[in-house]
Amino acid sequence: MRENVVKDKSFLFAVRIVELYKFLCDEKGEFILSKQMMRSGTSVGAMIREAEHAETKKDFIHKMAIAQKEMNETIYWLELLKETDYISDKEFKSMHKDAIELIKLITAILKTAKSRINH
Repeated sequence: MRENVVKDKSFLFAVRIVELYKFLCDEKGEFILSKQMMRSGTSVGAMIREAEHAETKKDFIHKMAIAQKEMNETIYWLELLKETDYISDKEFKSMHKDAIELIKLITAILKTAKSRINH
């Protein structure tokens, strides 16, 4: 069985999102922004898992495009949490680095899938 890097990385990212959510609720008393981040940040991996068993190539592209949008939204929430001092610069940089790496992977997968469907 071959390794699925984007699947593995998105799952590990979701675990980090859950841990950050727990920290924000328990330590910072922040429930609104963190819930939005939790929803979008865990949705990325879920959509990648759905894409794994897509019915068609177009279905695969659609699900991966949703994962890309959810990742972009997650980056927004992380930026907002940093700018409102709910997370430190160090916490932000670590999460943001992983988020950017994931969105680049997803974008590359989408580009490849779209080029294959057009040929």
